[in-house]
Amino acid sequence: MKVLVTGADGFVGRHLVPRLVSRGYQVVAGCRPDFSPVNTADRLTWEGVPLIPFELTDPDRIQAAVSPGQDIVIHLAAVSSVRDAREDPGRAWLVNAAGTSRLVNAVDAARRADRTNPLVLIISTAEVYGCGTARPRLETDVPRPQSTYAASKLGAEIAGLEVWRRTGLRVVVARPFTHTGPGQAAGFVVPSFIRRLLAIKSGDSPQVPTGNLDPIRDFLDVRDVVDAYLHLVEAGSPGEIYNVARGEGISLRDLFFRVAELIGVDAEPIPDPALVRSADIPHLVGNADKLRETTGWSPSTPLDQTLLDMLNAQTY
Repeated sequence: MKVLVTGADGFVGRHLVPRLVSRGYQVVAGCRPDFSPVNTADRLTWEGVPLIPFELTDPDRIQAAVSPGQDIVIHLAAVSSVRDAREDPGRAWLVNAAGTSRLVNAVDAARRADRTNPLVLIISTAEVYGCGTARPRLETDVPRPQSTYAASKLGAEIAGLEVWRRTGLRVVVARPFTHTGPGQAAGFVVPSFIRRLLAIKSGDSPQVPTGNLDPIRDFLDVRDVVDAYLHLVEAGSPGEIYNVARGEGISLRDLFFRVAELIGVDAEPIPDPALVRSADIPHLVGNADKLRETTGWSPSTPLDQTLLDMLNAQTY
């Protein structure tokens, strides 16, 4: 089966593409125009996979990426940083919402041209739920996004599901909760903890500047998330939204000290206003019963194993 992966050069894409290849899919990887595999790991990831320049703000590149005969489109490309979206909200909406609309409509046009019906998996975010009661979120909960990033990703969901209702294109939406793993950029919470705590081992002060450590999050391993996406393209129902979650919460404070313990350092977190997110969600944990009952998926990687794998990757 032929698969187009948008945002294939991102954190999740670099884990997803080799998994697809190993399962026999014919993958085309939509990457940023300036992307080029530079190290051995990258070259192995992309060996034999066609790379095409892809930008959600460029209708011509979207049209070139979408072709008749594609069976699956996994849509990862996005402005994925809350900070980046806040600093340039117009671009976040243009990329995440309008770009998704362009893509899904282009896939539908190709579908009508060759009379097939590909499946489009839109990767959204659990942040669309916003604040709520301290219980695992359900897909039936009313979204209340409270960041530009979350609002623009909800716009992407709406754009995709509108096309499903109007044309019958098979659109499925995944709402992943917080995920991490080897290769994640240093600006995200777990890699930033690891980098700062490893610096203590190298002689830096044990006082570590942090943002708000009170929020509770549902952490998954990126490899389990990729596995969920594979389950969804094979068994997800069109028009449906699925949480991808472990169902267990941990405070960022407890996570900080767990990483410190694994590294073997004594550390003191010091609040830094520059690192605090405005309107942060206090509790974001998911219920993934719908995904589990539909596809049989469940996460298999303990959080400590994820953290150890990230430490062993030595990329910080």
